[in-house]
Amino acid sequence: MTTPRAKPDAHDITCRQAVALMTDYLDGALSEDDRALVEAHLGECDACAEHLRQIRITVSVTGRIRDEDLNPRARADLMDLYRRWQADREQ
Repeated sequence: MTTPRAKPDAHDITCRQAVALMTDYLDGALSEDDRALVEAHLGECDACAEHLRQIRITVSVTGRIRDEDLNPRARADLMDLYRRWQADREQ
């Protein structure tokens, strides 16, 4: 995805590309070059920086929810939402 360069610019990747890399970014699974591209983009794109902040909050909150904390209907709704999101991504 990347071409080696001295210093990445925020416009080297689009918002869509940055969002697609965010999970790997949070997991520390990006190459050094891709990480630098994402960080440059985040440094200049308020919308993507906010998206990342929301992901971090979601991970923090959901990491404390146990299966037994959800009533069956809420769990089913969340699973349905996830399946629809996943299907949209595959199209």
